[in-house]
Amino acid sequence: MGNFENKKILITGGSRGIGLGMARHFFQQGARVAICGRKEANLQKAKEEIGDLLTIAANLGKAAEVENVFNLLRSEFQTLDILINNLGMNIFTPFTAEADIPLWDKIMDSNLKAAFLCSRQAFPLMKDKGGVIINISSIAGHRASPGMGIYGIAKAGVNMLTKVLAKELASSGIRVNAVAPGVVETEFSKPFWSNQEILKEILKGVPLGRIARIDDVVDLVAFLVSPQAAYLTGEIISLSGGAEA
Repeated sequence: MGNFENKKILITGGSRGIGLGMARHFFQQGARVAICGRKEANLQKAKEEIGDLLTIAANLGKAAEVENVFNLLRSEFQTLDILINNLGMNIFTPFTAEADIPLWDKIMDSNLKAAFLCSRQAFPLMKDKGGVIINISSIAGHRASPGMGIYGIAKAGVNMLTKVLAKELASSGIRVNAVAPGVVETEFSKPFWSNQEILKEILKGVPLGRIARIDDVVDLVAFLVSPQAAYLTGEIISLSGGAEA
C-alpha cells in the first residue's frame, strides 16, 4: 500500500499510543520519521524501541515552539511529504458550561490549535511539490459524548479545519483528510475500555462487537497517505466499527 521509502513524515504526539504505532509502521516502510511530544523521556523511549527517529520535544500549542520544530525539520529533512496531526488529549468535563477557562484552553490548544499551527508551518514545505496532511479527529467531533464536551468541540473544529485546508491547498497538490475513530485501545482511553461495565455499554452501540485497535487506525492512515488515495481529500472518515451507521 504505497512506497514510503525516504518519505519525510512528521507525527505529532508520536511517542505513545496511535502515534507510536504510526511511527513504527512508517519507519519499517523506509520513511524518515520525526515525532513530537511534550516529554523527552517518552520520545527517547520511542527512539530506543523503533530506531533512528528524529525526536523533538515541544509544546505544540505554542506558536514559537512549533516554529522551532519546523526549523529543525528544515535543517534535518529539508522538506516534508506527510504531516500527521495526531496530538490530542482530554480531561473529563462533566458539564461544559461550568468548565474553567484554563481547562478549555488546554484542551483546545492540544487538539485544535496544534493542528492549525503545524499545518500552517507544513504548507511552505509542501506547496511546491505537494504532500498529505492527516488529522486524527474523533467521533466525539460530531456526536456529543458524556464527559467529552470541550474535547468534542475541539475535534469538531479539527473536522472543519480539515475541510477548509483541503479546499485551500488542493491547487498546491496537498491533500487533507481526517480519521475519526471511536474508542481505541490505548492508554488515553483506558478508563473506558478497562472498566468492563463501561466497555459493555460502549459495545452495545458497535455492530462489529469490539473497540478499535491501534493497527486499525494505522492501516487506514497508511492508505490515506498512499497514492491509492490520490483522489481523496476533504474527507472525515469514521472508524467506529459501525457505530456511526
